[in-house]
Amino acid sequence: MAFTRLIEKIDRLQNPTVAGLDPKLEYIPAHIVHKAVRDHGETLEAAAAALFQFNRGLIDALCGIVPAVKPQCAYYELYGWPGVRALAQTIAYAKEKDMFVITDGKRNDIGSTMEAYAAAYLGKVAIGGIEISPFGGEALTVNGYLGTDGIKPLLEICRKEEKGIFVLVKTSNPSSGELQDQALANGTVYEEMGRLCERWGKASIDRFGYSAVGAVVGATYPEQLTELRQKLPHTFFLVPGYGAQGGGAKDVAGAFDENGRGAVINSSRAIMCAYQKEAWAGEDFAKAAAGEAEAMRDAIRAVL
Repeated sequence: MAFTRLIEKIDRLQNPTVAGLDPKLEYIPAHIVHKAVRDHGETLEAAAAALFQFNRGLIDALCGIVPAVKPQCAYYELYGWPGVRALAQTIAYAKEKDMFVITDGKRNDIGSTMEAYAAAYLGKVAIGGIEISPFGGEALTVNGYLGTDGIKPLLEICRKEEKGIFVLVKTSNPSSGELQDQALANGTVYEEMGRLCERWGKASIDRFGYSAVGAVVGATYPEQLTELRQKLPHTFFLVPGYGAQGGGAKDVAGAFDENGRGAVINSSRAIMCAYQKEAWAGEDFAKAAAGEAEAMRDAIRAVL
């Protein structure tokens, strides 16, 4: 099972965190951008080359500290097809370094369209007589608000390929409550989405007690995070909102079970841009990111 591998990796490194790889050119040190422009001109190819070079440096620095990375598709799509190629290169390189890869696409559709998303990001496609993995991530974030029709196509891929999904349940953004906190007959919209995650995942429980259907639950809502941990015993959590969005170690403590498992906490800008915050030289961006990741790890471990 996908989350079995993630939990084992977390246990080995004693670090329940994931580094978000959400690069934009303004996040990337000037020396990397300037070289890419010299090589490729002021083009999308230059942007993509800078993204991948930045990501390689981060992955090299983080792979012995952080068990997983989470590239957000939008930051690569921003730079057109060369950017999407950089996404595929980033996923492949992270896997070479034995990191678990969560592709953050928040895909949402039904039927054959969702089957196509599932094959692209988690499965394989047949070309002639062979099958090829287009992107090769190990988990994918998805929007479940089309109901079972949008999730069912993913479940067979998860079973066959031993992959996982994270369904949006209670997200970290300020306006999430406009819909997710609305009252239903037996709770709130986000609680019902959590119950659906438990139902969708009941056939895929691993030896740690977690299914292949995880949930995205934000660090910026610690009370709801704690509440959902208690109500969703078989649902592994991806917790965004740590760091730049305001969540801290005490806020995420409730995401974990009695064994200190059950969640992976994401930080993106705080790690990627640590060299900017601390006024490090751009050439030291990877060292700064490693220091930030270690500080995050230690802060979370202190509250577990």
